[in-house]
Amino acid sequence: MCGISGIAYSSISKKTVKLETLRRMRDLVSHRGPDEAGEFVEENLKLGLGHRRLSIVDVEGGHQPMFNEDSSIVIVYNGEIYNHADYRQELESKGHIYRTRCDTEAIVHLYEEYRESCLQKLRGMFAFAIWDRRRRELFLARDRFGVKPLYYVYDKEGNLFFASEMKSLLEIIKPELNYEVLAERFANYGSCDEQTFFKSIKQLLPGCYLLWKDGKIKIEKYWDLNFEPKHIYSDEDAIREWARLFRESVRMRLMADVPLGMFLSGGIDSSAICAVMTQEVKDPIKTFSVGFDDKLSDELQFARIVAEKFKTEHYEVIISPREFFDSLAHLTWQYDEPISFEASIPLYFVSLLASQHVKVVLTGEGSDEILAGYARYQRFLQLIHYGKRYESLVPASVRRLVKRAVEKFDGKLSRTFLNYELSIEDLFLDNFSVFNRKSQVALFSEQIKLRDPYHNRVSLLTESDAAELLDKLLYIDIKAYLPELLMKQDKMSMAASIESRVPFLDYKLAEFTARMPINMKIRSGVTKWLLREAMRRHLPEEILYRKKVGFAVPINRWLRSDYRNIVQEYVLSDRVIKRGIFNSEYLKQLADRFFAGKDDSSRIFRLITFEIWYRQFIEGEKLF
Repeated sequence: MCGISGIAYSSISKKTVKLETLRRMRDLVSHRGPDEAGEFVEENLKLGLGHRRLSIVDVEGGHQPMFNEDSSIVIVYNGEIYNHADYRQELESKGHIYRTRCDTEAIVHLYEEYRESCLQKLRGMFAFAIWDRRRRELFLARDRFGVKPLYYVYDKEGNLFFASEMKSLLEIIKPELNYEVLAERFANYGSCDEQTFFKSIKQLLPGCYLLWKDGKIKIEKYWDLNFEPKHIYSDEDAIREWARLFRESVRMRLMADVPLGMFLSGGIDSSAICAVMTQEVKDPIKTFSVGFDDKLSDELQFARIVAEKFKTEHYEVIISPREFFDSLAHLTWQYDEPISFEASIPLYFVSLLASQHVKVVLTGEGSDEILAGYARYQRFLQLIHYGKRYESLVPASVRRLVKRAVEKFDGKLSRTFLNYELSIEDLFLDNFSVFNRKSQVALFSEQIKLRDPYHNRVSLLTESDAAELLDKLLYIDIKAYLPELLMKQDKMSMAASIESRVPFLDYKLAEFTARMPINMKIRSGVTKWLLREAMRRHLPEEILYRKKVGFAVPINRWLRSDYRNIVQEYVLSDRVIKRGIFNSEYLKQLADRFFAGKDDSSRIFRLITFEIWYRQFIEGEKLF
């Protein structure tokens, strides 16, 4: 895995690339590539590329930036192309000369042959920049699901700056809070548009490329996930084909010239990967798990069951509440934005553990989104079903009285069809949000102009070809929720200088799964039906049918006892109040509800990490 960065000045700009700036941008993400550093600056000093390398494939030969035979094409690249060897014979027959065994060179030659269409041939995870010196074009691209990050700044002069992490771009621009994202980010986990928490920094969206030429940019989508038309398979044939594609995906992600292992939680996703990996390699695989110094939250027993079943070389790390909270500032800096998921912190610690033994890990992200694994899908469908019955049986006048009666509640009672319209927007988005519409009106001060927090997600409904309601929900989460999970995985593993790979998000596996009928995703109340059936002969029953639980961080207990001061400092302090973003009275009410056990930590944690981020990135305070 690697870190990339670059500067491209338009002809109307009087600025030229300063090597010290390019190197600072590059070396700010040295954790992404501690093995090597490289750079390229065009002769006219109008373009520069930087690269940090974590050597995985062709350790001796894969140096970057990398050129084609006549140096007319140069690339900096972050990722892995698992099918790169499939094209070598074809490309050599067309006259291309390979100097290495690495996948980077395959991208270069594929671009020479197919330009932007080369993206259709790449099977893997990637973010790269290609400078075409003859055409004077800069070509940026990001993989289909957004496993690898890519951010950019495009200014009024037409200058373009890009990097794997936003902190690199802060060498170019002044950090300013983007108030327009507050409503969406405080309601949801992640975003499905280009905007970030920084006013001038945008993300290149998954499945898109950007073409820059002398100050003009064009952004195009090159891939989307289709749910129609549906495949027609018998159960037996569907299970067999899905299992074949899954095995193929895992096998491809074993490509490495360095040691590799996997994160093992004991859930069905990581356990399935473990089962297949064990069959694909000769030696015992290395597995890594994380737990807490808290008996009530100890789920390591499930990982141990799987490790024992497959005789893995198993490692565990236990983290304490002190380690959790002491790392927040550092990991917020690594994340570049306020951390959305409490589980990001233990993910970093298990990555640190893994880095002592391997350079590559496989992980289970993506299974829930492509196979309908979250309980909220079934919960939503139930709400729609019972809501329609309620509407058909109860007169409108009575329904209005009931709605007014429950509107005063801010808990589970109000988050039902009794207080919502029967729509995806209300029952799926507002119902399962962190700060929903109602609470946002109270949360933010009057000076903050609130946007509709669900506008981007609702717009996805018109982009998808999905006909079934469940598939529409999956599409929303794949586009708007999954990228944030992937950024959690990328940023926390790269903070420990290891690469993570996601077999469930092989695009051929995902495309096949998307076009399966919904009863092969959820059947008779059983989620991820295809996966469970494919793994029936391989996994212990207590793992195969284990109820899905999120990675439970015992932060509720920690913040209500020995670490109450964290809430006081980052949620209720005068410094927070004087900034004027939030309504002080609501913050106090929120804290009181939390300490009284009437609310969980999701809202409080979001406020804590926002404040830590703001102090570090906007106010420039050193917190670690």
